[in-house]
Amino acid sequence: MNISKESVVSPIGDITLYTITNASGAQVVLSSLGAGINKIIVPDKNGKLADVILGYENPCDYLNDGPCSGKTPGRYANRIKHGHIVIDGVEYHLPINNGPNHLHGGPDGFQNHIWDSQIVGNSVVFSRISPDGEMGYPGNLNAKVTYTWDNDCRLTIDYEATTDAATYVNLTNHAYFNLKGHDKGDVLDQVLQLNCSNYLPTDPSEAPLGYIEPVAGTPMDFTQPKTIGKDINADFQPLHIGKGYDHCFVIDGWVKGQLKVAGSLFDPNSGRRLTISTTQPGAQVYTGNWLTGSPKGKDGMEYHDYDLVAIECQGFPDAPNWPNFPSQLLRPGEVYTQTIIYKFDA
Repeated sequence: MNISKESVVSPIGDITLYTITNASGAQVVLSSLGAGINKIIVPDKNGKLADVILGYENPCDYLNDGPCSGKTPGRYANRIKHGHIVIDGVEYHLPINNGPNHLHGGPDGFQNHIWDSQIVGNSVVFSRISPDGEMGYPGNLNAKVTYTWDNDCRLTIDYEATTDAATYVNLTNHAYFNLKGHDKGDVLDQVLQLNCSNYLPTDPSEAPLGYIEPVAGTPMDFTQPKTIGKDINADFQPLHIGKGYDHCFVIDGWVKGQLKVAGSLFDPNSGRRLTISTTQPGAQVYTGNWLTGSPKGKDGMEYHDYDLVAIECQGFPDAPNWPNFPSQLLRPGEVYTQTIIYKFDA
């Protein structure tokens, strides 16, 4: 495994880019801005390499980008309704940055910071200390994200966090995929399958209503493989709310700490398949419903709605306000650990 690095000057400091290349020439490019992924270059069925994730021509454009492309949002990925949490009877108010809700840790979330970084063996490790009170969250949080790329085109992402005061943590990766290639048009013809028999319905602001519903008999059903576009325009209120899919699906058989296959994405044209495994209880599927107007993409690409799809393995959105959801509370002396694996083949 070969790992090289370079630096890019940005308005908030030097960004370090790491390129990991495996024995077949497949690559991932990682960035210290947001502890993110800028490129994943993998072969198709004929061995032709292509970059299959959304990204920008200028590495500095990842700062404060609307899509949060490829980065690690935090302290809490996804939405917390009205930015309101209570810990041990104490109320905390988090900044509102998405309609009436708090999204991805707020406007100065983890995704908009340059993380410390280092090469450790065949991995790249990003770390940062989120100080007590940052974006309203209590406790000094030590967060670490480790990326490992192997010769089987498997990208393993390990998350770890500790705190000195009770706080909420929910970390994920926000890459957007198009297995034809990031610049090859929409993903509506790509085939999605999810090992998820249930999903979380939301209110019009896209915050969960607090209960779980079965996908059976609805356009939310991906338990059998189907194209993303098959039902995306169905007359179904949850799809009207977000102009497409932007929902948390509940992974079947989830057990804390156990790795489960969340699902897969397949492109019939290139033959590329992405299989996603995780220890997280949910997978937020977002079909890039608002990508138009993103920063200029790699290779001069202008992205449009539905050009790529994000499948974000995470704790449930707004879990701090729903005791029936898996808890995301982290206390002193505990260690937050989660894993996401992206496995590519063709």
